[in-house]
Amino acid sequence: MGSKLQTYIESLIFVATKPISKEAIRLALNDYLTTSIKVKEVETILGSIMEKYQDETYPFEVREIANGFAFMTKGAFHELNGKVLKRENKKKLTRTALETLSIIAYKQPVTKGDIESIRGVSSDYTIQKLMEKELIEISGRAETLGRPLLYTTSEKFMNHFGLKSINDLPKLKEFKLEQDEQGEQRSDSESE
Repeated sequence: MGSKLQTYIESLIFVATKPISKEAIRLALNDYLTTSIKVKEVETILGSIMEKYQDETYPFEVREIANGFAFMTKGAFHELNGKVLKRENKKKLTRTALETLSIIAYKQPVTKGDIESIRGVSSDYTIQKLMEKELIEISGRAETLGRPLLYTTSEKFMNHFGLKSINDLPKLKEFKLEQDEQGEQRSDSESE
């Protein structure tokens, strides 16, 4: 049953649209096999799967990211795969979107007002676009005047950047902001 369970788990990881957790794997197996598989058994098999795909004959591996497991290509293939993905994904994040996303990632949870005070420009458009791309999400409301919305990064953000947790972000010494030559504020739509 062990090798069969391994193929089932590989299949679940392969079809998952986002990293799949140990618990989700366990529940799916228990439901499908009408049995009672323990988390420890799933962990052991996941370890075997991760070890299996370390072999250099595979161009991909199973990695633990964003509180789950996913198939990912190995570093040696990133440049090759990037060429194909670049053609397919013409909608890259703009510099403005990356700047706003960085502020949210490092300062989360953060209000739109906080983002705008750091950037010095209106961020309505960029926040809307980041929400549409599901890279950020609303996590609640601040306990300040007007109870503004709080923004945090999403699981899709973690998956997109290959992070296991928010602590895996590179350490930030300090934000360095750029201004227009005249020092004027500009809106998002002007800078896109």
